[in-house]
Amino acid sequence: MPTRNSKQARLDRFLSKRVGIPRREVRAILASGRITIDGSPAHSTNQIVGQFTQVTLDDQVLQANAPVYIMLNKPAGVVSATKDGTHRTVIDVVATPGSEELHIAGRLDFNSTGLLLLTNDGAWSRGLIGPEHSVVKRYRVTLEKPLTQEYVEAFAAGMYFDYEGITTRPATLDIISDYVAEVGLVEGRYHQIKRMFGRFQNRVLTLHRYAIGGVLLDASLTLGQSRQLTKTEIDTIV
Repeated sequence: MPTRNSKQARLDRFLSKRVGIPRREVRAILASGRITIDGSPAHSTNQIVGQFTQVTLDDQVLQANAPVYIMLNKPAGVVSATKDGTHRTVIDVVATPGSEELHIAGRLDFNSTGLLLLTNDGAWSRGLIGPEHSVVKRYRVTLEKPLTQEYVEAFAAGMYFDYEGITTRPATLDIISDYVAEVGLVEGRYHQIKRMFGRFQNRVLTLHRYAIGGVLLDASLTLGQSRQLTKTEIDTIV
């Protein structure tokens, strides 16, 4: 059965580790045309085998992983983790074949809801959550106390977090009504939105993420439902 190979490796090293062929013998096997890479005969021991490279030897599939990209409308009371000894996890909610291979691209707090992306493609998720890429995550927030223009200015200026010794990057805050705002962040510090509103002693009652970059939460998904991303959605990240 094909297994995940999350790191790149030279073909000779891949074969040596996967099926125990001595590296010095790989060249002769190549010359006989017994190895294919993504459907074509392998031509060099230096060819790179990545996570999603398809490799066969004598028509035996050694690796045939396919990338998976899933959108979940996360319910409250579910942990953004792959395993947890106490609480239900987002992997439990998705419950799709091969879900044990997935990881979370940008977490949500236990009681937060909304858009969560899961994938087995590490390069794609790094492009999504890496601070150098500045992908905007958008949230709708309900507050305990009324909002004022002072909030907008404070979010735009950034706030100093003493625990980490950092100042948050500028964030957008649009006031929708007295108690509802939409927030846009390009980073995800620990409980960042709750802590930023906490500077005003204003408690966050609900926090719902509805967009990550160009990927919008599918309005047809109820809490706990998920679906595969479309190619267009996948390509908005890379």
